[in-house]
Amino acid sequence: MEAVSTVRAGMKPALQFRLHQQLALTPQLQLAIRLLQLSQLELEAELRQLAEANPLLEFAGEGEGEDEAAAGDDTPPDDYLAVPGATESANRDADGDGGDDPTEWADDGGSAETPIDFSNGSGGNGAARGDEDFEPQNAAPESLQQHLLWQLNLAGFNPRQTAIATVLIDALNSDGYLADGIEAVQAALPANLAADLDEIEAVRRRLQGFDPLGVASLDLRDCLRSQLEQFEADTPQRELALAIVDGELELLARNDIAKLARRLHAGEDEVAAAAALIRSLDPRPGAALDATPVEYVAPDVYAVKEGGRWQVRLNAAAQPRIGLNQHYCNLIARARGEDASWMKGQLQEARWLLKSLESRAETLLKVAGAIVRRQSAFLDYGPEAMHPLVLREVAEEVGMHESTISRVTTRKYLHTPRGTFELKYFFSSGVSTEDGGSASATAIQAMLRKLIDAEDPRKPLSDQALAEELKSRGIQVARRTVAKYREGLRIPSSSERQRVH
Repeated sequence: MEAVSTVRAGMKPALQFRLHQQLALTPQLQLAIRLLQLSQLELEAELRQLAEANPLLEFAGEGEGEDEAAAGDDTPPDDYLAVPGATESANRDADGDGGDDPTEWADDGGSAETPIDFSNGSGGNGAARGDEDFEPQNAAPESLQQHLLWQLNLAGFNPRQTAIATVLIDALNSDGYLADGIEAVQAALPANLAADLDEIEAVRRRLQGFDPLGVASLDLRDCLRSQLEQFEADTPQRELALAIVDGELELLARNDIAKLARRLHAGEDEVAAAAALIRSLDPRPGAALDATPVEYVAPDVYAVKEGGRWQVRLNAAAQPRIGLNQHYCNLIARARGEDASWMKGQLQEARWLLKSLESRAETLLKVAGAIVRRQSAFLDYGPEAMHPLVLREVAEEVGMHESTISRVTTRKYLHTPRGTFELKYFFSSGVSTEDGGSASATAIQAMLRKLIDAEDPRKPLSDQALAEELKSRGIQVARRTVAKYREGLRIPSSSERQRVH
């Protein structure tokens, strides 16, 4: 309710009262929403930042909480998280009810003497908790440039050639190609090293013989030719393969063996053998030495089947191990003046954070449980049994807004017996079937892949034939839709899939 003062012409000032409602995002709710959309790594970084600014917060194993944290090291490796204050929902059966929106909560003035630990289990990885303290000791992978420079030192180049080769190697992309051309290399040479294009080209040609073969090529044709030139002159179909690479790569991409045979005046068997030789080459020679580290995804939630029913459980190893620092909590009672006021404020903020983490865990469980209920057929039978699912359906079931569901399912992962998937994977649009039902786009893509895997490589199925095959199974899909799904699966067209044996 607010008071509004108004003045109208010919009238005295008057005071009017109006009653209206508006949504106010409190600091607590803003914090809960922000934490909800963070991935595991982002959440860890955020909590570290907050803990550095608030002495009332500490991670398990730090400060005086170290002894208490160590006491839980013998937890069985298959134990899962039991969220403090929400024990029942931590082991929620996937057939359970939705409950209330956990993002809507008020400060209940919880006790400062009750630290919250989100990691009373070691998750499903079976590793001892003490192993987390050890940094990985794997040697750094060798990059493409390092591999080539090592060979350059043994290649017998003179100092001038070595300088040019070093610039060439530095200019290679991750696939091993000289994407910017020789002119760019010439411009990058030191001012005291003037070299013409022919001299640079001569050094580049020598680099193409380094391991991996074909590195420092200008394009695909150059890469394949340089690899073919390394074969012995009497290698069967070597010359025919060189002719195909020099002028008929487009026909080879379409796998038109008959037309290639006519163009090159050779038998189809010979052309097929030459094509097989070309396919044995590496079109991306530098990719094998890509030093980009592999990123592994740790699941946030597990789907397990117990007693014939699918259940969802949090991965304890992925939950933050943070709580209240009891030493500073005990000091609050003895603090006076501004110090007491400041510490009480920090304590309140710490409680808000811990409550927000509880809310995040509960919301993640609730949404994951709803998804598992809807997609239990996928867990039992595979991608072909995936049901159409949209954010609105899950939002209605759990009593939340669609935007909340979107935040929860972004960069959160569910581990199932069929693999680990981002929660967003389980959402897809539906296509009508002849019996009045619907099939999800994911299920149709799985059917397409199965049909293509089972096709005769001599007579691959066209998009129209695939559409007709789906129609015979009761799924009405247009040819252009089949083409879109096939391209989404990165499956080439029927002409490119054709193989002549």
